[in-house]
Amino acid sequence: MKYFAVFFFTLLSTIGFAQDTPSTIPQRVSGYIINDNSKQPLSGVNVINTNKVRGAKSDEKGYFEIDVQVNDTLHFSILGFQSLRIRVTNDWIKNKVTRIQLTEKAIALEEVVIAPFNLTGYLEVDSKLIPTRENYRYSISGLTQGYEAGEYSPNAFGKVLGSIFNPADMLYNFFGKNGKELKKLKEMKKDDTVRNLLESKYDRETVAVLLGISKDEIPEIMHRCNYSDAFIQSANDLQIMDAISGCYEQYKVLKRN
Repeated sequence: MKYFAVFFFTLLSTIGFAQDTPSTIPQRVSGYIINDNSKQPLSGVNVINTNKVRGAKSDEKGYFEIDVQVNDTLHFSILGFQSLRIRVTNDWIKNKVTRIQLTEKAIALEEVVIAPFNLTGYLEVDSKLIPTRENYRYSISGLTQGYEAGEYSPNAFGKVLGSIFNPADMLYNFFGKNGKELKKLKEMKKDDTVRNLLESKYDRETVAVLLGISKDEIPEIMHRCNYSDAFIQSANDLQIMDAISGCYEQYKVLKRN
């Protein structure tokens, strides 16, 4: 009887411990996204699990489903509304469905000034009046990609080498401290929903969320990776993420050498 009591107590302890330990098996949660002012469903809301770099979109009823684990963070974004981040709880996983409300942004329209080029209306003439820029890229032996150095200048290539070989450079600190987030870039490329979202966005918000940095840091990182102002200003978020990913891979090659 004594041995049976010990076995029974051990069994109960094991069951209790298993219940208290968060499951590592991905589970699917769902929800309805609505406008918190009109209470109408919001379709086309982008939902990204920033821990697993997986994405989903809400349908015409505002409904979405996504795979999660406890303590994962979901990022909700759509044009014209304030973005929202929500942590997945045991209650949500247990109940499966929840309701999420997004708040509209108050956007003040600013005056846009268009600089004149004194165009004549004749294509052959106007094509010569509009200024064009040429950006140059340099390749380095042993690296798979080149470096963009903006418009041509005599010391452009020197800046490229100085930036990537300087151990005190910002990239050294950034890549050294954000290795875990940067490894997510490979996972990101496996999810079409995330890639399609980034391909259509230019605000750098999702990039910043996935990398765990502020939006203000992104232009500086791109400059350190020797991308021109023209590329930084015109590239979509997917191109920015691919550029940072390529720069990170080159950083690892140089670090090994």
